[in-house]
Amino acid sequence: MSTDIAGLHRTATDLRAELSALRLEPGMPGAAEAARDAAAMVRELDDHVLPRLGNLEAPALVVIGGSTGSGKSLLTNSVLGTDVTRPGYLRPTTMAPVLVHDPDDAAWFQGGHVLPNLARVFEGEARSQREVRLVASTALPDGIALLDSPDIDSVSVANRELAADLLAAADLWIFVTTAARYADAVPWDFLRSAQRRGTPLVVVLNRTPPEGAEALSAHLAQMLTEEGLHDTPVVTVIEQELVEGRLPAGAVADLRGWLDRLGADTEARAAAVRRSLQGSLGDLAARTHAVAEAVATQVEVGDRLLSDVEAAYGEAQTAVRTAVESGTLLRGEVLARWEELLGTGELFRQLRTGLSRLRDQVAGVLTGRRRTHAQFTEAVENVVQTLIRTQGDAAAADVASRWRSRPGGERLIAADTSGALARSSVELDVRAAAAVRAWQGELLELVRSVGGDRKSTARVVSLGVNGVAAVVMMVVFAHTGGLTGAEAAVAGGASAVGHTLLEALLGDQAIRTLASRARDALGSRVAAVYDEEAERYRAAVARLGIDARAPERLRALAENLSRGGAL
Repeated sequence: MSTDIAGLHRTATDLRAELSALRLEPGMPGAAEAARDAAAMVRELDDHVLPRLGNLEAPALVVIGGSTGSGKSLLTNSVLGTDVTRPGYLRPTTMAPVLVHDPDDAAWFQGGHVLPNLARVFEGEARSQREVRLVASTALPDGIALLDSPDIDSVSVANRELAADLLAAADLWIFVTTAARYADAVPWDFLRSAQRRGTPLVVVLNRTPPEGAEALSAHLAQMLTEEGLHDTPVVTVIEQELVEGRLPAGAVADLRGWLDRLGADTEARAAAVRRSLQGSLGDLAARTHAVAEAVATQVEVGDRLLSDVEAAYGEAQTAVRTAVESGTLLRGEVLARWEELLGTGELFRQLRTGLSRLRDQVAGVLTGRRRTHAQFTEAVENVVQTLIRTQGDAAAADVASRWRSRPGGERLIAADTSGALARSSVELDVRAAAAVRAWQGELLELVRSVGGDRKSTARVVSLGVNGVAAVVMMVVFAHTGGLTGAEAAVAGGASAVGHTLLEALLGDQAIRTLASRARDALGSRVAAVYDEEAERYRAAVARLGIDARAPERLRALAENLSRGGAL
């Protein structure tokens, strides 16, 4: 199966951009681990995958890695037959990596194609983990560069992280351990990583006592086989006296021979490079799927936070509607102003004497009591505004309570030092009052448009649009649920007057239509107010940087890497 290298390069570039832009909230499940791995993948893409996809023919980068005190630097100098790196006894010894390359390959390595995030040092010692010292040497086999890396189990966290990054950047590994340390856990974590990715490697059992060399080498080979690395060469280096500060050539002959064969066999070297790259791509694809799952979990958490908001303010809307429809708003001043406006009890009694006479009296009352009408309207406005604020306060407190027990939400509440998310906004009262006034204005338009015929329209005009609107308010509000005693009697009377009058004016179907539309209009106004309140919480969730489409994009990129074909 042929491979579109340019297409893979584009996919890897897109993946790098996606991972770099990713925001993972640390407090969410799996986010911290996923963020660390995403950052490590970006470094691997920079250090190895993108450079290698850009130039499959570039020299193979062989990284020498291993445990503290395993003798990596000494081994590097001994294999090359010249001192290119500084061995030592203090730990850690290799503070910064040393990259040895052929002089003819200087442009590739000095130009920052490989390990682009490390500064280049050409003379003297590198003094920082973010520097790499470059050494040009003709002692290397053709087509190979050798990099001496920091200890994988260094006491320095920065050294350990750099060592892991450098091994991830390698085309091949020389993994160095010792007779005393080869069974330690940390080296095997790295070796399992090599097995998972298919990275070609050779394992050096260094500083081996002569009397136990055969048994130790056999045991190490058995452990490698058990970990799926049965074809990994094991090179044993016997502990012995140094010659001019290096191991004798014979002691490292097997390792030097492995490097020479790699350099001499162009096809084998190219195959090893491609195998390593293919393994890296497959490993990146699997890890990208894992990151996508963590991001998907974050999206779910964000959705739950938003659901909490919608639920709280949805319950507030329901509470307002229930209060309106149950008649519980008809208390105190609203009832008093209604009685002043119409003299409800007297009108109720006159229902029995004839509707025409009642209508005439109501017309006189409604057209003659403009001030009382305004007071009634204001009383309705105040009571509905108070209801909206009360239920809004309850919704805000409910959201804060729910969020305190949610990943992500807990941090948002903790970061809200002013406590604004636990209470309604300062604009709620203003918005509520404006919504009720707008609804009352809308009610006037409904009254004007619902007559249906000239006769009904004339009757509406004779009573006055404002008067009919007041009666409609009573029809909307005056159910007796929630009221007791005298309040229920008065509310019931008010409702009867309103229904009977409007039926005479407009017809029974018109009453139902008008009341239903009036309630729906009020519900829409209340919903808009609460939607503005909820926007504060949506904005808070947005600050978490959750991208709902990121999991889909990451999975698609992972699939593209997996379908890249055999390199």
